[in-house]
Amino acid sequence: MGKIAFVFPGQGTQFVGMGKDLYETTEFKGVMDEVFSALPVDLKTAMLEGPSETLMDTQYTQPAIVLVSSLLAKKLLEKVTPNFVAGHSVGEYSALANNVLSVVDAVKLTYKRGKYMSDVGAQVNGTMAAVLGLDANTIVEVLKGVEGIVEAVNFNEPKQTVISGSKVSVEAAAEPLKAAGAKRVIGLSVSGPFHSSLMKPAAEKLKAEFDALTFCDVKYPVIANTTAEVIESSADFVAELYAQAAGPVKWVDSILKLKALGVTKIYEVGPGKVLAGLIKKIDGDIEVVNIQTLADIENLA
Repeated sequence: MGKIAFVFPGQGTQFVGMGKDLYETTEFKGVMDEVFSALPVDLKTAMLEGPSETLMDTQYTQPAIVLVSSLLAKKLLEKVTPNFVAGHSVGEYSALANNVLSVVDAVKLTYKRGKYMSDVGAQVNGTMAAVLGLDANTIVEVLKGVEGIVEAVNFNEPKQTVISGSKVSVEAAAEPLKAAGAKRVIGLSVSGPFHSSLMKPAAEKLKAEFDALTFCDVKYPVIANTTAEVIESSADFVAELYAQAAGPVKWVDSILKLKALGVTKIYEVGPGKVLAGLIKKIDGDIEVVNIQTLADIENLA
């Protein structure tokens, strides 16, 4: 019998009204209110009422996505037990919840991640761009010839890789990438050069936050963003979260690893269907089930 994995989406899947069905239930309203009261920003209004510009701010976006994803996973676990879990970028923090931390602590930690990344983003003149139609190995080679800091950071699917770094270097990389065969190089509307080495100051601040928490033993093995290897200890999980703040998201390798481990069915838990689209392009044989609402869980056979 095939194995099962839960995967959790990253930044960019958020929308105003996300989690409203969760908040309207007695089962989750209390937990959500506890999270809302614990944060120094008005996440409740940003999530449920907007405006979208506020929700797009990293320090709102990241905890909002992790809160919704984590609570959906908590409910899904009543019906389905995963053999493995994985998260795309901040989605790895959703993999923390119900695993080695409580939902509340996981979201509070995510808020700190979003704030530290936002702070660093405001201090460095960095950006990101999506490179379409060119294989990752060629992209990595081309970037070696570009001056300054520009790195391949999100290996999303075989023909879509995101680069990150200083604004001038990311922009300078566009022409040589197109010359090498890229169909398009699209600048992304982001507040910083996420996952690049420029984010190391945020990683160092996060390390202090990790040191202040007590992590439980891993219940569900995690496929790490930065290595696509299996993590089965909380200490290794914490080391991974530190590394991925300024390191790559090897999503292609992560999905291929799950396939090699015998996974035939993946539940995408959280807002949007971005990961389902990526997984289809990586390996179309894997079945993907989208869980975006409580109704999706209730409707499972």
